[in-house]
Amino acid sequence: MSDQSVQLLGAYLKDCRGRLDPASFGFSNARRRTPGLRREEVAQRANISATWYTWLEQGRGGAPSTEVLNRIAQSLLMTEPEREHLFMLAFGHPPEVIYRAPEGVTPRLQRLLDTLEFSPAIIKTATWDVLAWNRAAAVVFTDYSLLPVEERNILRLMFCRQGVRERQEDWESMARFVVAAFRADAIRAGAASEVSKLAEELCVLSADFARFWRDNDVRVHGEGSKRLHHPMMGLIALEYSGFAVDGRPDLGMVIYNPATAEDTDKIRVLLEGND
Repeated sequence: MSDQSVQLLGAYLKDCRGRLDPASFGFSNARRRTPGLRREEVAQRANISATWYTWLEQGRGGAPSTEVLNRIAQSLLMTEPEREHLFMLAFGHPPEVIYRAPEGVTPRLQRLLDTLEFSPAIIKTATWDVLAWNRAAAVVFTDYSLLPVEERNILRLMFCRQGVRERQEDWESMARFVVAAFRADAIRAGAASEVSKLAEELCVLSADFARFWRDNDVRVHGEGSKRLHHPMMGLIALEYSGFAVDGRPDLGMVIYNPATAEDTDKIRVLLEGND
């Protein structure tokens, strides 16, 4: 670490420590000259030497190990972006990604989806489980609320549900792309073990999935087009864009815009019929 990086790291740790309320950790607020936790309290929570932590804040403790830095981040209740910044200061690169299966989305994210009246939109995990969707997605793709939670997975639907397969204008091309983009998303998010488990199961359930999975193809789920045959409205053409959810590397948002005014009208009819 350069001298400047050491100083910046120490200053950042001091600032993070000063923002915490000692009482919330069971420490007394009495006889404190400055706000926040004391250095020895951070060291106690991180199970490290108080002297060494003091040196670290003062810019003379040397570079900490990854394990110790993670313990310090946990002791300071750092958010994921704060932890990433901590690692960038200490090592010049973000921390190794540790995948944690998300349990849901915030009400704010759901409201964002709901504002997209005629554009189907979903939020998916790194293993392509659908966590949230809007009404347009429910009427154009499938009503995920009617599916068991464990079946709200794009790959399971694509390879294990005949109705979903029949809707795709070019199922083989779309399915091959989905497998390649899924592989890239999941590995990037550090979900290798989750990928292996799901892939093994799908290889048993679908010979097509097994064939595509063996190709080891990797693609980016960025922008593209999708054409599907809806059982009520016929062909619907969509243009999609994928977005990262800031601060949530485990989540991705995909928005499908109607390609033409005629496609918008078809989605409007579906929504009106579902009121």
